[in-house]
Amino acid sequence: MTVSGELPVTPARKDPVPEEASFFVAVGGEPTFRRLVDAFYAGVAADPILRPMYPEEDLGPAADRLTLFLMQYWGGPNTYSASRGHPRLRMRHAPYRVGAAERDAWLLHMRNAVDSLGLPEPHRSALWEYLERAAYFMVNTD
Repeated sequence: MTVSGELPVTPARKDPVPEEASFFVAVGGEPTFRRLVDAFYAGVAADPILRPMYPEEDLGPAADRLTLFLMQYWGGPNTYSASRGHPRLRMRHAPYRVGAAERDAWLLHMRNAVDSLGLPEPHRSALWEYLERAAYFMVNTD
């Protein structure tokens, strides 16, 4: 509204406009991603196809890297890039033979891990679709 030639006056908003929560926040933040990765690596630890691809005796370092990467990808802290640089996923996986069998074993354990979280839709589907695309992208051998 205007008052005799003055600038328009708009009512002051008392409540701040809430920002849309990132996926990271919406699904529960770091604890959710740690549970996801822990469940995934529990399957990997006993998998005859995947376990040989992890040179460390302890899967802990690989689990930490995956956790940090996923948290950053989904809107969490950028700790992964700050400590390791650009993800360069294909380059980092190039030394390992990743064929259909490896992809499918990875997807089996990741599907079980995603399902164990009990995320509501559409979060469950969004997470799974990304992970499935990533698994197919990593295939580097016939």
